[in-house]
Amino acid sequence: MKTRFKPKFNIKKGDTVVVIAGDDKDRTKPRKVLEVIPDKARILVEGVNIITKHTKPTAQNTKGGIVKQEAPIAISNVMLWDAKAGKPTKVNRQRDNGKLVRIAKKSGEVIK
Repeated sequence: MKTRFKPKFNIKKGDTVVVIAGDDKDRTKPRKVLEVIPDKARILVEGVNIITKHTKPTAQNTKGGIVKQEAPIAISNVMLWDAKAGKPTKVNRQRDNGKLVRIAKKSGEVIK
């Protein structure tokens, strides 16, 4: 993603999201965000896009073998989960005492 300015996303590490597109699509099951990669517009979500990786034996991992792990998905394929409404929601940003806070559009609650 080549842009002149760093993109801003409404999703942060530790948020709960639902996958709205792709093989792991499930709008009713909230999952935790493990990592956000802003320069590639991708996100690592717990239990989503599982890949098998073949690893060689190393000093830390003497056995090696096949490891299952999460791979990043596009940030556009997830939506923030609103716990109060129990549904996925869009995000609104507002200034609160000079600080930018995220607000869920469905319930109007502040997202922590």
